[in-house]
Amino acid sequence: MEALPVRASDEDRDRVLRVLRDRAAEGRLSHDTFERRIESALQARTKAELSQLVHDLPPGNRIVRGLTGVVSSLSAMTARVEAAWRAPRLPRFVLPSRDRARLVIGRAPTCEFVVTDLTVSRLHAELRRTGNNWLLSDLGSMNGTQVNGYRISGPTRVRPGDEITFGRQRFILTAG
Repeated sequence: MEALPVRASDEDRDRVLRVLRDRAAEGRLSHDTFERRIESALQARTKAELSQLVHDLPPGNRIVRGLTGVVSSLSAMTARVEAAWRAPRLPRFVLPSRDRARLVIGRAPTCEFVVTDLTVSRLHAELRRTGNNWLLSDLGSMNGTQVNGYRISGPTRVRPGDEITFGRQRFILTAG
Protein backbone atom coordinates (compact mmCIF):
# COMPACT_ATOMS: atom_id res chain seq x y z
CA MET A 1 0.00 0.00 0.00
CA GLU A 2 1.45 3.34 -1.10
CA ALA A 3 1.68 6.20 1.43
CA LEU A 4 -0.20 9.36 0.61
CA PRO A 5 1.89 12.49 0.00
CA VAL A 6 2.18 14.86 2.96
CA ARG A 7 0.84 18.32 2.23
CA ALA A 8 3.36 21.13 2.65
CA SER A 9 2.66 23.61 5.43
CA ASP A 10 3.34 27.34 5.29
CA GLU A 11 6.21 26.80 7.72
CA ASP A 12 7.78 24.20 5.38
CA ARG A 13 7.41 26.56 2.43
CA ASP A 14 8.94 29.48 4.41
CA ARG A 15 11.90 27.31 5.44
CA VAL A 16 12.62 26.35 1.82
CA LEU A 17 12.27 29.98 0.70
CA ARG A 18 14.78 31.03 3.39
CA VAL A 19 17.24 28.32 2.28
CA LEU A 20 16.91 29.43 -1.36
CA ARG A 21 17.37 33.09 -0.39
CA ASP A 22 20.45 32.31 1.71
CA ARG A 23 22.08 30.12 -0.97
CA ALA A 24 21.42 32.81 -3.60
CA ALA A 25 23.02 35.39 -1.30
CA GLU A 26 26.03 33.11 -0.90
CA GLY A 27 26.33 32.87 -4.71
CA ARG A 28 25.39 29.18 -4.86
CA LEU A 29 22.40 29.81 -7.19
CA SER A 30 22.22 31.89 -10.34
CA HIS A 31 19.52 34.53 -10.48
CA ASP A 32 17.51 32.55 -13.05
CA THR A 33 17.72 29.33 -11.03
CA PHE A 34 16.76 31.22 -7.88
CA GLU A 35 13.67 32.71 -9.59
CA ARG A 36 12.59 29.32 -11.03
CA ARG A 37 12.96 27.59 -7.68
CA ILE A 38 11.10 30.36 -5.80
CA GLU A 39 8.22 30.06 -8.27
CA SER A 40 8.22 26.27 -7.88
CA ALA A 41 8.29 26.60 -4.07
CA LEU A 42 5.27 28.86 -4.14
CA GLN A 43 3.38 26.35 -6.33
CA ALA A 44 4.50 23.18 -4.49
CA ARG A 45 1.78 21.17 -2.80
CA THR A 46 3.73 18.48 -0.97
CA LYS A 47 6.80 18.27 1.26
CA ALA A 48 8.46 16.04 -1.36
CA GLU A 49 8.12 18.75 -4.01
CA LEU A 50 9.66 21.28 -1.63
CA SER A 51 12.56 19.03 -0.63
CA GLN A 52 13.41 18.48 -4.33
CA LEU A 53 14.08 22.22 -4.63
CA VAL A 54 16.87 22.21 -2.02
CA HIS A 55 18.23 18.64 -2.11
CA ASP A 56 21.26 19.55 -4.27
CA LEU A 57 22.25 22.59 -2.20
CA PRO A 58 24.98 22.34 0.47
CA PRO A 59 23.92 22.87 4.07
CA GLY A 60 24.17 26.39 5.46
CA ASN A 61 27.43 27.59 6.90
CA ARG A 62 27.15 29.55 10.15
CA ILE A 63 30.10 31.77 9.32
CA VAL A 64 28.78 32.63 5.87
CA ARG A 65 25.29 33.20 7.30
CA GLY A 66 26.76 35.50 9.98
CA LEU A 67 28.78 37.46 7.45
CA THR A 68 25.77 37.77 5.16
CA GLY A 69 23.73 39.10 8.09
CA VAL A 70 26.42 41.64 8.99
CA VAL A 71 26.71 42.85 5.39
CA SER A 72 22.91 43.09 5.14
CA SER A 73 22.71 45.10 8.37
CA LEU A 74 25.49 47.47 7.26
CA SER A 75 23.80 47.96 3.89
CA ALA A 76 20.48 48.79 5.55
CA MET A 77 22.17 51.20 7.96
CA THR A 78 24.03 52.90 5.10
CA ALA A 79 20.78 53.30 3.17
CA ARG A 80 19.10 54.90 6.22
CA VAL A 81 22.02 57.31 6.74
CA GLU A 82 22.00 58.28 3.04
CA ALA A 83 18.23 58.85 3.11
CA ALA A 84 18.53 61.01 6.22
CA TRP A 85 21.39 62.97 4.67
CA ARG A 86 19.37 63.64 1.49
CA ALA A 87 16.23 64.63 3.40
CA PRO A 88 15.49 68.34 3.06
CA ARG A 89 16.51 70.53 5.98
CA LEU A 90 13.20 71.98 7.02
CA PRO A 91 12.81 75.13 9.08
CA ARG A 92 11.77 74.57 12.69
CA PHE A 93 8.38 75.40 14.09
CA VAL A 94 8.94 75.79 17.83
CA LEU A 95 5.98 74.93 20.06
CA PRO A 96 4.92 77.89 22.20
CA SER A 97 5.80 78.13 25.88
CA ARG A 98 3.49 76.74 28.57
CA ASP A 99 1.84 80.10 29.24
CA ARG A 100 0.38 80.22 25.71
CA ALA A 101 -2.59 77.91 25.06
CA ARG A 102 -3.45 78.94 21.48
CA LEU A 103 -1.54 79.99 18.37
CA VAL A 104 -3.13 81.06 15.07
CA ILE A 105 -1.08 80.43 11.93
CA GLY A 106 -1.65 82.25 8.65
CA ARG A 107 -0.70 84.99 6.22
CA ALA A 108 -2.56 87.80 8.01
CA PRO A 109 -0.41 90.20 10.08
CA THR A 110 -2.72 89.61 13.05
CA CYS A 111 -1.70 85.91 13.28
CA GLU A 112 0.73 84.85 16.03
CA PHE A 113 2.75 82.85 13.47
CA VAL A 114 2.86 84.61 10.10
CA VAL A 115 3.74 82.63 6.95
CA THR A 116 4.10 84.91 3.92
CA ASP A 117 3.67 82.23 1.23
CA LEU A 118 0.66 82.80 -1.08
CA THR A 119 -0.41 79.14 -0.68
CA VAL A 120 -1.11 79.87 2.99
CA SER A 121 -4.54 81.32 3.81
CA ARG A 122 -4.90 84.49 5.89
CA LEU A 123 -6.23 82.41 8.81
CA HIS A 124 -4.86 79.00 7.92
CA ALA A 125 -4.56 76.83 11.04
CA GLU A 126 -4.71 76.83 14.81
CA LEU A 127 -2.44 75.14 17.32
CA ARG A 128 -4.13 74.61 20.69
CA ARG A 129 -2.84 73.11 23.94
CA THR A 130 -5.10 70.62 25.75
CA GLY A 131 -3.42 69.41 28.91
CA ASN A 132 0.04 68.22 27.90
CA ASN A 133 -0.93 67.68 24.25
CA TRP A 134 -0.97 70.02 21.26
CA LEU A 135 -3.78 69.80 18.69
CA LEU A 136 -3.42 71.24 15.19
CA SER A 137 -6.60 72.19 13.31
CA ASP A 138 -7.11 73.54 9.82
CA LEU A 139 -9.30 76.66 9.77
CA GLY A 140 -10.90 75.99 6.38
CA SER A 141 -7.83 76.91 4.38
CA MET A 142 -7.81 76.60 0.61
CA ASN A 143 -4.62 74.51 0.33
CA GLY A 144 -4.97 72.50 3.54
CA THR A 145 -2.82 71.56 6.49
CA GLN A 146 -0.83 68.33 6.68
CA VAL A 147 0.82 66.38 9.48
CA ASN A 148 3.53 63.94 8.39
CA GLY A 149 2.29 64.06 4.80
CA TYR A 150 -1.40 63.44 5.57
CA ARG A 151 -3.99 66.17 5.13
CA ILE A 152 -5.91 66.74 8.34
CA SER A 153 -9.66 67.26 8.46
CA GLY A 154 -10.11 67.78 12.20
CA PRO A 155 -8.05 68.47 15.30
CA THR A 156 -4.93 66.29 15.13
CA ARG A 157 -2.43 65.63 17.90
CA VAL A 158 1.10 66.78 17.06
CA ARG A 159 4.42 66.14 18.80
CA PRO A 160 7.99 67.35 18.42
CA GLY A 161 9.54 65.70 15.36
CA ASP A 162 6.33 65.80 13.30
CA GLU A 163 6.46 67.43 9.88
CA ILE A 164 3.68 70.00 9.49
CA THR A 165 2.71 71.69 6.24
CA PHE A 166 0.65 74.82 5.66
CA GLY A 167 -0.07 75.16 1.93
CA ARG A 168 3.37 74.46 0.44
CA GLN A 169 5.38 75.57 3.49
CA ARG A 170 6.84 72.66 5.48
CA PHE A 171 8.22 72.78 9.00
CA ILE A 172 9.61 70.37 11.60
CA LEU A 173 7.87 70.72 14.96
CA THR A 174 10.28 71.14 17.88
CA ALA A 175 9.80 71.57 21.63
CA GLY A 176 10.15 75.10 23.01
